[in-house]
Amino acid sequence: MTLLALLLLLSYLAGSTPTSIIAGKITRGIDIRDHGSGNAGGTNTFRVLGWKPALAVVSVDIFKGWLAAAIIAGWTFGGALGQLPNWDADLLAILCGSAAVLGHTYTVFGGFRGGKGVGTLGGMVLHLAPLMVPLGLAAWLLVLVTSGYVGLGSVTAVTLFPLLIYVQDGTLASTLGYFSLLMTLFIWFTHRGNIARLLAGTENRFEKALIFRRR
Repeated sequence: MTLLALLLLLSYLAGSTPTSIIAGKITRGIDIRDHGSGNAGGTNTFRVLGWKPALAVVSVDIFKGWLAAAIIAGWTFGGALGQLPNWDADLLAILCGSAAVLGHTYTVFGGFRGGKGVGTLGGMVLHLAPLMVPLGLAAWLLVLVTSGYVGLGSVTAVTLFPLLIYVQDGTLASTLGYFSLLMTLFIWFTHRGNIARLLAGTENRFEKALIFRRR
């Protein structure tokens, strides 16, 4: 279990890399959380810093999730810290990937105030179920360009994950199925503020994304 604890710690620390906070400090000498929506994620980086820093932030955030699930989960350190016999590979990837998502959301390097976990979650899904990523991205884009709400697009895309797993496997009674349900609940939780503002009609709309609006 020493090995498992180390893998989870490394995954958490990888996820904790405060990408958008670093970008804010480097490009403008600011804490990104003091501007825009106050969130340390890719969308707020775009609002405050522009598309180039946002692209870098989102890319690294996705990489963090993939790194934890695809690489860190497979490290054994030559057996020096023991082995994990009979462990399901998907389960270990899910545990390490989830630790990275938690690290991104509750980063130890930023007072446990990070992003909402969508990009890092996407990175681990890219390893676990790569075909789900383009479908989720398509759903996110469709909601974004028709409504202008980034948070709604993220919640919609993640909510499709269990449905797609069910269509693929015919059941959710599997390691990946249970994970899809738990991660959906987690993303709904991290977006609870967005959901509340949507219901109240006060959510910020990304006007530039509304490509079908009347002019």
